[in-house]
Amino acid sequence: MSEFNVSSLVIAEHDNQTPTVDTLKVIQAAATLSDQSEISPITVLVAGLQCGSVAEAISRVSGVSEVLLVDDSVYANKLAENLSSLVAKIVREDDSSDDNTRYSHVFAPANTFGKDIMPRVAALLDVGQLSDVIEIESLDTVVRPIYAGNALARVKSNDKIKVITVRTSSFSVAAEGDGESCEIKAYEGRIALSHTEFVSQQKVESERPELPAARVVVSGGRGLGSKESFALVEQLADKLGGAIGASRAAVDAGYVTNDLQVGQTGKIVAPELYIAVGISGAIQHLAGMKDSKVIVAINSDPEAPIFQIADYGLVGDLFEIVPDLIDSV
Repeated sequence: MSEFNVSSLVIAEHDNQTPTVDTLKVIQAAATLSDQSEISPITVLVAGLQCGSVAEAISRVSGVSEVLLVDDSVYANKLAENLSSLVAKIVREDDSSDDNTRYSHVFAPANTFGKDIMPRVAALLDVGQLSDVIEIESLDTVVRPIYAGNALARVKSNDKIKVITVRTSSFSVAAEGDGESCEIKAYEGRIALSHTEFVSQQKVESERPELPAARVVVSGGRGLGSKESFALVEQLADKLGGAIGASRAAVDAGYVTNDLQVGQTGKIVAPELYIAVGISGAIQHLAGMKDSKVIVAINSDPEAPIFQIADYGLVGDLFEIVPDLIDSV
């Protein structure tokens, strides 16, 4: 790794107004490269429409050396088809020789945003991808979970460019700097969409915190029995100021929308408090929440697998226990 400079490019996820919490955690993950390299600058790419406020916010984040701002209508909805081409174009740009690249590491969160863009970036750069990384051991070695989190794999990449998606629940939020802002550079990188058109987006609006950022998560499972009964989960979450989650069984049964699914095929969370209501604890669900600081399980089956990882277990009728908890909080 010593034959070229170590530098990171973080792809910012945002709503054209503010960066997401996941982006701040990815910046923190990229900052760990400083432990292996004396000089490891971090550049953050902000691509969107009228997104200058996002660039300004990120420019004040500790560890960020430079912000590349691409403000163009073609990136208004941040579609992977042209955003991935923009990222590859920026990474390929060379300011020294044909044997060098501008960035040695490219980072994005391992959520729907990153999973849509980064495989395309890796293919365009003709390199492999290091997915769902929970630890960066060295400049070319990372740790990632396999088998639904039951084992950890240490993976070494010999590719010149490391394309990495980060499991953000394993990293803290990058702090704001000491008041000084880094440089924001305008970048002309318009790549028009030729075969893709943005039609519409349906997004659930809620005053509750988002799942990845919540300190408290209350999740409901099939044991609730109906969509109407899921209101108990909502009431408890509101009392605790937390977010709502659900098992895949609850989502498949139509109790809630799939954007609230926690698990291997849903969102990975690691809140300070996770309350599982009527969730048996299938391995796919445990993979998405077992890193929570404190886990409370409520289930009528004392043999439910969820109790094996729970810090506190309440065995009994959830329709009696949860209302009592709501009244007690």
